[in-house]
Amino acid sequence: MHIGELARRTGLSVKTIRYYSDLGLVPEAARTRTGHRRYDAESALRLDFVRTLRELGLDLATIRRLLDREADLRSVAARHAEAIEAQIRVLRVQRAVLRALAKHEPTPQEVDRMNRIARATAEERRRIIAEFFDSVFEGIPVDPEFEGRMRSAAPELPDDPSDEQVDAWLELHDLVSDPDFRALLRRMTEGTFGGGGAATPPIIGARTAELVTRRAGAAVTAGIDPASPGAVPVVDELIAAMAEETGRTDLPEYRREVLAALESSTDPRPERYWQLMAIINGWPPIPTQTPLFVWLRDALRATAA
Repeated sequence: MHIGELARRTGLSVKTIRYYSDLGLVPEAARTRTGHRRYDAESALRLDFVRTLRELGLDLATIRRLLDREADLRSVAARHAEAIEAQIRVLRVQRAVLRALAKHEPTPQEVDRMNRIARATAEERRRIIAEFFDSVFEGIPVDPEFEGRMRSAAPELPDDPSDEQVDAWLELHDLVSDPDFRALLRRMTEGTFGGGGAATPPIIGARTAELVTRRAGAAVTAGIDPASPGAVPVVDELIAAMAEETGRTDLPEYRREVLAALESSTDPRPERYWQLMAIINGWPPIPTQTPLFVWLRDALRATAA
């Protein structure tokens, strides 16, 4: 058949077929005395094979090696599948960035920043978190075991992250880059390890934390105003339990200590940090508890007024 007929049969342009022929990918079966190319059924099959490999994304040089038996199709297909998987991961990230940008009117600088955040490698993500903790812990005599646990929990996006995981990484990056959030954690760290006053409530142990979740949670669900008389019995029960667990007595001075601790530990951002880490790393979900301690703080503040 002549090249025009082959083009109609395969759906490829005459120009493309001629180009493939010149590269030796689809050699003609013969030429006429006037120099016109002629192709046979084998040429058509070979051209279909080349077209299929091109549609799968293989470059012409690789296709040539396959046709010349310098590479085997199984190994080439496996490597190409891996490359496509990497492209899919990039596309997922790009889609997440575009969704985030579509929520408002971004500046060119913000577009560039979010793109760089999304494309960070696993090592770059670890370095971002390490630098974040450097800013929080530097110069504070932090317990080495505590610091080691904190630093070891780096965000580890899987090879095939979900949209939720990519979104969580974008949010986490913004959070750990926020100077105000870093300053908050530094104050909390100084309060716990640097003698700067209570930053997290040491008066709340595991047992009383569960009790706060249950009793304050029930109060919030029931719509009890923390400043109302209905909140007083709940506050009395919780403060008494905290005092008992820590060997203290429920006196006004102790209540002031608890209130001071709650005043400095009810910012929702630390909890959000761990919720985002759980999403990225595939950990069990971390329920939102901070509003319950906010309710207890407000109720305790009201009883002290």
